[in-house]
Amino acid sequence: MTTRALYTPEEILAATGGTARGTLADVTGISIDTRTLEPGDAFFAITGENSDGHAYVAKALENGASLAVAAADRVQGLPDGPLVVVPDVLGALTDLGKAARARSEARIVAVTGSVGKTTTKEALRLALSADGETHASAASYNNHWGVPLSLARFPRSARYGVFEVGMNHPGEITPLVRMVRPHVAVITTVEAVHIAQFSGIEEIADAKAEIFDGLEPGGTAVLNRDNPLFDRLVASARAKGVKNIVSFGADPACEVRLKDVVLHPACSTVVADVLGTPVTFKLGMPGRHIVQNALAVLAAVRLLGGDLALAAVALARLRPPPGRGVPVSLSVSGGTATLLDESYNANPASMRAAIDVLSRTPVGPRGRRIAVLGDMLELGTEGAQHHRELADALEAGKIDRVFCAGPLMHALWEALPSSRKGGYAVHASHLEPLISAAIRAGDTLMVKGSNGSRMGPLVKALAERFRLPGDALLEG
Repeated sequence: MTTRALYTPEEILAATGGTARGTLADVTGISIDTRTLEPGDAFFAITGENSDGHAYVAKALENGASLAVAAADRVQGLPDGPLVVVPDVLGALTDLGKAARARSEARIVAVTGSVGKTTTKEALRLALSADGETHASAASYNNHWGVPLSLARFPRSARYGVFEVGMNHPGEITPLVRMVRPHVAVITTVEAVHIAQFSGIEEIADAKAEIFDGLEPGGTAVLNRDNPLFDRLVASARAKGVKNIVSFGADPACEVRLKDVVLHPACSTVVADVLGTPVTFKLGMPGRHIVQNALAVLAAVRLLGGDLALAAVALARLRPPPGRGVPVSLSVSGGTATLLDESYNANPASMRAAIDVLSRTPVGPRGRRIAVLGDMLELGTEGAQHHRELADALEAGKIDRVFCAGPLMHALWEALPSSRKGGYAVHASHLEPLISAAIRAGDTLMVKGSNGSRMGPLVKALAERFRLPGDALLEG
């Protein structure tokens, strides 16, 4: 039995308005990166900030691309082969994504929020896949090229679609969600993230509320009632014509309500009421914030017509995406230690959540809980204060040692008692010898910071230095 193509050449040409050069074949996938391109993919030669896809057209065709989509003003000099020539490549990808959405009969959910978008998206993928074919955004593909790419990959056979939508500035979500046109829109929470680009947290809430601009008629907004911005989001939804609003959280007024939870080091056990149906389930990731977002997941499953029981069982298999709590075993003198890789970005809310998870993570005999923290960026004039205030969370979590990297983290370093200070460096890479000298068997250390603080390379360096015999080097 042959699998139906994602697109025929005629469908590609009709959607993009392009002109064919050479003989085109059916398309089985969409790629913008020759490193991950599969034979049969259509390669879109997107021009980005750091690279121009037209330089890789020859390689894409050599690697088995069914065709390449290239800009008319860049065709000269490209190799002979199957090409679709368009005025603008990103525009063509966007048009293809819109065409995929137009042909789809799937039920669709879009997710945004200051914290937890990608993990919630992955939980939705897992929960809905238990009930039928589900297509979801890869990685954190939530921006002006990631959303069109995710839509363009949308197979016509999918029963459900899950799309992540992000933003750094006002006005970014509206055009993206109008492509996705979800039946359910989830806002995980609103926090002081990218605050430097906004006048205040209220303006962040308004930007997140742009997700309602693309909600299908009769669609539902799923909102966090425990968040202080809940009433503002409700008002925004109402103003945009959204009549159906479902709230989740611990508040007794929630339609999807947390009734009981037991937080374990590696998972949680949850009792909830989901739109009138009692549900008890195990969640395969630790953290109260993960529990909160799991409520939104089950709300979306129910609203999309999915099987709630199958979804709840599936959530036991949830695992952290790369850089969001993945445990890494380290071989140290006298035994092993554990590194929790939380290096994919940070803000005050996610930093506190990660510290809370660390506080509940077991350590070995004589082991300590160690936090390795890098700068949280884009916090505006209050940046130093946000860093300083983490001292309270570290105290409450009884974290034994703290290593800090970056100029903003110096504010926290100064606020720590001497008994908790492990080491400070301006650059994350300079922490490696300090941590390496301090770590011992039984320790659990958590590494977290904004992407710009370069904590990811520090995780890789530590994982390589203390690699267990036979282990592969940490990817990502």
